[in-house]
Amino acid sequence: MVSAMAKDEPFANPGVKAVFDAYPEPARSRLMALRRLILEVAAATDGVGALEETLKWGQPSYLTPRSKSGSTIRIDRLKGDGYGLFFNCQTQLIETFRAHYPDDFTFAGNRGIEFADEDTVPEAALRHCVALALTYHLDKRRR
Repeated sequence: MVSAMAKDEPFANPGVKAVFDAYPEPARSRLMALRRLILEVAAATDGVGALEETLKWGQPSYLTPRSKSGSTIRIDRLKGDGYGLFFNCQTQLIETFRAHYPDDFTFAGNRGIEFADEDTVPEAALRHCVALALTYHLDKRRR
């Protein structure tokens, strides 16, 4: 489980709040922990700026519309048990994550990182992956 902050960031988008409210426990707690992690990493990562929290394909999604620094991150429950983070399959993000953390995550093709409900999330590695996603376009510009 990803560590929790003392206080949850309020939802600016009522549609996103409704999706989180509809998740059954324990999925809601796990997805809220992913949300907190994404928001924390965004706040701590240079160049990311403000995130927009919205829905894409009915999933809570995190974009960098002002800075345009990153690629969208989506989070959701899996069919059956589990939950995950999903990324644009047209990027090299999952390939990069695999190179850094080949044994730390369960990868879903070229689009996601998945966790079983009972998994312990490797938080430092996941924070790094989220930072890479949120700065994906910055990194491409630097090349």
